[in-house]
Amino acid sequence: MNRFFNRGRDNPSNASPSSSPATPSASPVTGPARPIRLVYYDENERKFHMDPEAVATLQLVKEPIGVVSVCGRARQGKSFILNQMGAIDESSLDRLSLVTQMTKHIRVRASGGRSTASELGQFSPIFVWLLRDFYLNLAEDNRRITPRDYLEIALRPVEGSGRDIAAKNEIRDSVRALFPDRECFTLVRPLNNENDLQRLEQISLEKLRPEFRSGLDSLVKFVFERTRPKQVGATMMTGPVLVGITQSYLDALNHGAVPTISSSWQSVEEAECRRAYDSAAEVYMSSFDRSKPPEEVALREAHDEAARLSVAAFSTSAVGVGSTRNKYEGLLQKFLKKAFEDFKRSAFMEADLQCSSAIQSMEKRLRAACNASDAKIDNVSKVLDALLCEYEKTIQGPGKWHKLAVFLQQSFEGPVLDLTRRLIDKVVSEKSSLTLKCQLIEDNLALLNKRMEASEREKSEYIKRYEDAMKDKKKLAEEYMNRITELQANRHSLDERYSSLLKTLDSTKQESIDWKRKYQQVLSRQKAEEDNTSSELAALKSRSSAAEARLAAAKEQSESSQQEAEEWKRKYDIAVREAKAALEKAAIVQERTGKQTQLREDALREEFSGTLAEREDEIKEKTSKIEHAERCLTTLNLELKAAESKIRSYEVQTSSLVLEIEELSERLKTENAKAQSFERDVLVFQQEKNHLEQKYRSEFQIFEEVQERCKNAEREAARATEVADKARVEAGMAQKEKSEMERIAMDRLAHIERAQKKIESLEREKYNAVDELQRVRDSENDALTRVSELEEKVEQREKDIDALLEKDGTNRRNNTHILEQLLETEREAHNQASNRAEALSIQLQSAQAKIDSLHQELTKFRLNERVSDSKLKTASHGKRLRIEDEIGDESMSPRIKGTKRAKSTSHPIGYTPPEDGGSFFECDDNIHSLQTTEDEYKKFTVQKLKQELTKHNYGDQLLALKNPKKDALLALYEKYVLQRS
Repeated sequence: MNRFFNRGRDNPSNASPSSSPATPSASPVTGPARPIRLVYYDENERKFHMDPEAVATLQLVKEPIGVVSVCGRARQGKSFILNQMGAIDESSLDRLSLVTQMTKHIRVRASGGRSTASELGQFSPIFVWLLRDFYLNLAEDNRRITPRDYLEIALRPVEGSGRDIAAKNEIRDSVRALFPDRECFTLVRPLNNENDLQRLEQISLEKLRPEFRSGLDSLVKFVFERTRPKQVGATMMTGPVLVGITQSYLDALNHGAVPTISSSWQSVEEAECRRAYDSAAEVYMSSFDRSKPPEEVALREAHDEAARLSVAAFSTSAVGVGSTRNKYEGLLQKFLKKAFEDFKRSAFMEADLQCSSAIQSMEKRLRAACNASDAKIDNVSKVLDALLCEYEKTIQGPGKWHKLAVFLQQSFEGPVLDLTRRLIDKVVSEKSSLTLKCQLIEDNLALLNKRMEASEREKSEYIKRYEDAMKDKKKLAEEYMNRITELQANRHSLDERYSSLLKTLDSTKQESIDWKRKYQQVLSRQKAEEDNTSSELAALKSRSSAAEARLAAAKEQSESSQQEAEEWKRKYDIAVREAKAALEKAAIVQERTGKQTQLREDALREEFSGTLAEREDEIKEKTSKIEHAERCLTTLNLELKAAESKIRSYEVQTSSLVLEIEELSERLKTENAKAQSFERDVLVFQQEKNHLEQKYRSEFQIFEEVQERCKNAEREAARATEVADKARVEAGMAQKEKSEMERIAMDRLAHIERAQKKIESLEREKYNAVDELQRVRDSENDALTRVSELEEKVEQREKDIDALLEKDGTNRRNNTHILEQLLETEREAHNQASNRAEALSIQLQSAQAKIDSLHQELTKFRLNERVSDSKLKTASHGKRLRIEDEIGDESMSPRIKGTKRAKSTSHPIGYTPPEDGGSFFECDDNIHSLQTTEDEYKKFTVQKLKQELTKHNYGDQLLALKNPKKDALLALYEKYVLQRS
């Protein structure tokens, strides 16, 4: 407070801002309390500036702030209280002309004219006039008055007229209007000694005059009691707000503009709300709990908590209650929403990546567990449960369960299914081997029982005859020896016959494998050539309709194969004939390609004819071997008769026979002991069988559970497939993608045809194996044990064939399903290009007429071929009668197929007959299929029905149906075509 009353002895550092250049420091206030200048004037720039040190200090004041200002003469100490020495006189009032000019240079609002002193009064602070070194006696009309009364008396208007009087009164009126709340204080001289006044700063407050100290206490008490937080309207000012509004006033002064309170306050509101917005954004980003799991509920809770703290920080720091605050509140809400969405997106993406990596790791571990050498369903189930528990605990995210469902589906369709199949195959093989062993043991036991019973009967009969008469002993010995010799001879002959049959069977199997491999090689080469021919004919416009017809035929074949094999085969033959008819038409269009294909077919047929000739030579060689074996059998029969004659010569040696009978009795005892041991073994095997049945029962239960899981996974996969199909339907298909799909469809159809041919070859092998088994059974009735083993082998082979057929059928159904999806996509593309479909339908009608003519020519050709084949078969029937009895029909189909192919080379259109061996009744079937009646329209394919409807000018009704099925097309055909006819 000493600096308030300094009499011109301030040091240069405390001089007025107008006399000191600005070299401010931005460091915060440290050390003891000291005054800091707020505004100074730069002489060089001729502008007002705020001291950075004061700005930094005010920025730290976040609570409401009050302002006490002292004004007065330069270098007299002031701080927003009018500090004056002496009494109030006319000269001191004249020095307040600044108050009069204030109303000219300050506006309350930006719009409107100049603001009056009364309007500025509501924004003015409390005016305090401090009179230092006051020496007057405060009395008026012989009564004591207060310093405030003294101030009011001094501010009364002066009586009189004139320009000077009016100017004086104007100053008084402006002071009264601008400062409606005003006060005055007087202070005597602090010391009486003039020397002490020169060093007033060094004198303590206790040594000052009591009157001065009481007046100073009253002044300080009034200032602290009457000072209120600075506010504008209902908003309290803080340090940053005061800095902002002060800077706004200085900017207006520096640019020569009139300071406007409302505009400055709006600028302050804008700046403070912007600062509050930035602070709230930082609070949200720092307080958002990023350790929450990436799930919607947890992230939403973290967002709500962080948003609450952010809004609270904004409400604490923001200034004003108008549109500016609402604007930044809206911006803050948008920022919070956008920041939350960005973080949620990144968190979900990161969780998705973690989920994918975890799924890959789980797949590797599950595949390793399934591919282990000692893998079992229980172990895999434990591994899968552990993986699922670990996955459920460690992985979070919205796509967690969807990816897990896809993983389970792929696992059950992949490694788990493979493991199950391996275990089932292993169990089936073990069961088959045990069944064979058990049956073999039972057969041996039955044979031993029969032998034992026969021996017992012979023994009792011999003893009876020996007791009755010695003469019957010779006859008994003869019969016994004859029996033994006959059994031994039969056994040797059966062993030789069995060994020869095994060798013949092995050689036949090897030959069939070789022929199958050669046939596959020839078929692969032929298919490669057909693929090359198909690629050259890719530019034909009718390929799309042909592909659709083949796909429809393939679909109908797949559906009808589950109901009736014969109906499926007929539709398959129709599809094959349509495909070959398309190839014949392509051969007519491009004769050069047809000739090259014909030459290649001739070369293949020549090669195949050569292989057939070699096959016939081998068959002849086998026949000669069989004849040689029969001759050997005849010689063995002769030797057997010679041996019987020798046995008759030994009838006289009865003594040796008695010894032999005793030996046989001992051997019988040993055989009985062996039979008992065999019975014990049978009991052991029966126990093992029961144990295995219990074991397999548990395995089957586990397998049923796995099947149930697989069904659940399939249902999940079906739902996922439906979603994928919907997304795929929504996507647009370009013409280039359509052509690519057509090419893929052709490839898939070729795969289906190859699979069908493979199935036919396997069926032929099955029929050959059944015929061979029947022949072996007929020829070896007396060797039941040996034949039973062969039957088990053949049954095992049939099971393998059935498994292969089932696997091929599964693959075919999968391929058909894929082709159906592709066909649906193509149909969507066809609906988008309906005009082009109409044009193609017209071309298809003309092509169908050509195909009908080609079918007629084909019928005539097959009739001729039937006559030739019947003649050829009649000529070669006697020659191969013996071969068919020994080997079966395995070599007949390739011979007839080769003959038909050789004949087809002379046909002018390069027709290739079906590869299933040919049928003498195909011509009649084709003729019958061409003669359509009113009841046969139900057998038409989907493509055929579309062609018929288009042919009868009902294309508009056909296009009105989106993705029509066969039932809808049949109803449309009955409604229009049949009723019209």
